[in-house]
Amino acid sequence: MLDGNSNSTMALGEFKVHKTEGNARRATLMTAHGPVQTPVFMAVGTKATVKAMTPEELKECGTQVVLGNTYHLHLRPGEKTIAKMGGLHKFMNWHGPILTDSGGFQIFSLSQLRKMSEEGVEFRSHIDGAKHFISPEKSMEIQMDLGSDIIMAFDECLKYPATEEEINKSMALTYRWLLRSKAAMTRKESLLFGIVQGGLSLEHRLKSMEQICSVDLPGYALGGFSVGEPIHLMHELLPQVAPKMPANKPRYLMGVGTPMDLIIAIDSGIDMFDCVIPTRVARNGTIYTWQGKVSIKRNEYREDPSALDPECDCYTCTNYSKAYLRHLFLSGEILSSRLNTIHNIHFYMQLMERARQAISEGRWEAFRNDCLTRFVKKERST
Repeated sequence: MLDGNSNSTMALGEFKVHKTEGNARRATLMTAHGPVQTPVFMAVGTKATVKAMTPEELKECGTQVVLGNTYHLHLRPGEKTIAKMGGLHKFMNWHGPILTDSGGFQIFSLSQLRKMSEEGVEFRSHIDGAKHFISPEKSMEIQMDLGSDIIMAFDECLKYPATEEEINKSMALTYRWLLRSKAAMTRKESLLFGIVQGGLSLEHRLKSMEQICSVDLPGYALGGFSVGEPIHLMHELLPQVAPKMPANKPRYLMGVGTPMDLIIAIDSGIDMFDCVIPTRVARNGTIYTWQGKVSIKRNEYREDPSALDPECDCYTCTNYSKAYLRHLFLSGEILSSRLNTIHNIHFYMQLMERARQAISEGRWEAFRNDCLTRFVKKERST
């Protein structure tokens, strides 16, 4: 793998592509808290914690980057409190890179009584109904107070489906908000990423990309996916959009996805991902393995002494049987969530590590095909 000494001379924000195969890329991004090897899956720590896991366990699983959620951390405990505690890294005892989103998606999906204007969004908290207002400038202020390594520009997350008029209006607003976000960014240790919107229309996606990528930034993201659209539409659109994003900057697909989604996205040229799926489904008894998905509550595992995944060396697979994990889940034990989550996060990190190795060694196509054979039927049937 290409890491360690090869990154010692990289500057903050530098993105170095080491190897490509087709559209798939093996690269390194330098942040204030060290290099990030891509392709990378970033664990979602919504409220300054990845549910059911300690930072030490995350590191042991191979996690490189953790996400914090601007909306949630603004509401509780508040960015000023976190700043007084030494910033988000110290607050949550995570010493690697942290990416924070802008809050736009959560305002779209969680808040009550939103009022959108050119200035920003007024909304009521989903916690207590209290009124709040977030503008591009406020979003930047929150994220800078948190001390994020990668800060996302404030954008409008478009609903699905949307009319052409709604798409055009959203794209234009997102672009204007990006300009304001960049003007408000004063923290030199943080990298600002812009977000491409445009719905599920190739024409609008490319137009939004042209707008957003005309602003010189350390990286760019694709937002507005996983908002209720049929998943095949995203899979069809990504190979037409991702390769046209700047080749010398990291490409980030927000809020996606399953192992199959990640393989398709890497094959399209995406470098970075985040999603709540591996932790959320783990708490509901669904496990990702190299043989496909496992629903641990099934009766067939009642007396099964085998590990979850014979190809996995995580703590869960090394020490516990399917029978025990089924018992924990059906008994409602907290340990069930912990052990299932440890495995799923380890699996996702192992998937990314194997993808990086495959690209580096010039065997991405064979690896991609093997993964799709393993995952596609299982994922479509559940």
